[in-house]
Amino acid sequence: MWLGTAFLFWQHYKNESGQSFASAAAKTANSVVNIYTFTNQTSPFNHSSSQKITNLGSGVIISEDGYVLTNHHVIQGASTVIVSLNDQRQTRAQIIGTDPATDLAVLKVNLDNLSPISLGDSDQLMVGDQILAIGNPFGIGQTVTAGIISAKGRDSIGLNTYENFLQTDAAINPGNSGGALVDLTGKLVGISSAIYSSSGGSQGIGFATPINDAISIMRSIIKNGSVIRGYLGLQVQENNPQVALALNLPIERGLIVTSIVPLGPADKAGIRAGDILTSIEKRTDLSAHDAQQLVSNLKPGESISIMGIRGTQSFITQALVEKLPAMQAVEQ
Repeated sequence: MWLGTAFLFWQHYKNESGQSFASAAAKTANSVVNIYTFTNQTSPFNHSSSQKITNLGSGVIISEDGYVLTNHHVIQGASTVIVSLNDQRQTRAQIIGTDPATDLAVLKVNLDNLSPISLGDSDQLMVGDQILAIGNPFGIGQTVTAGIISAKGRDSIGLNTYENFLQTDAAINPGNSGGALVDLTGKLVGISSAIYSSSGGSQGIGFATPINDAISIMRSIIKNGSVIRGYLGLQVQENNPQVALALNLPIERGLIVTSIVPLGPADKAGIRAGDILTSIEKRTDLSAHDAQQLVSNLKPGESISIMGIRGTQSFITQALVEKLPAMQAVEQ
């Protein structure tokens, strides 16, 4: 009897696990869209205007009223954006706003009976969790690939100004950009963004923006038309024993100021290149990435306390945070 019961449980588990990908894919199929963009071109001979398909990608329906998340690079420079749904409907989309610093964009479509995706919690993901990537690779149509979360918090890839990528080995190819990364319950946990490849095709290293970050960006774009970030106008690198020894620095920690934007908030606060920042708003354990995130999350007009060392003398100063200028995306 025990053997029979154990066999039935094993068989049930086997059936459930075999259907798990299909269930998640079915739940999300109508929430993932194909995106086609057009740009206006003028003939050099008769100056007549024509349209040409210049890009294709994917997007995810987030709300019943038609907001769609995708990548900035998918719709960059487009004069017309067409969204194609899984039920074969097509419509022109309005570009609500984009955020090049995180490579995200928000579109709006005016259609009834949309199927918004269920949102997951990307903070709860663990390395090794199984996920699916759903998108429109190479424009061949909606495609589902499976993999795992390979890493979290990738922030030194060099793709975006602000990076906090999920890494996955699920096959992500050109055209997947802006598509969905979902867990096995069909909940959205990321927006597929890029691949790391020497050939242009998938090599088992793909990156996605965590959905918690993406939703925050989306809400800011919908509310303000853009993302408002804090700005100090400086660049830093992390100090460590090797750097301190090479540069003969008095301490082996902190952030070394490598450049200052003239007349920026840090410059006005008296901070100079070569200073070592030991504390920002009482945070003493900041990496360069942490400092960037901390500053970007501050509101313009806030006054913050910064402690540092210049030469052998310590100092403390107050800096007035400003709004990140559009052309200063790489500065903190």
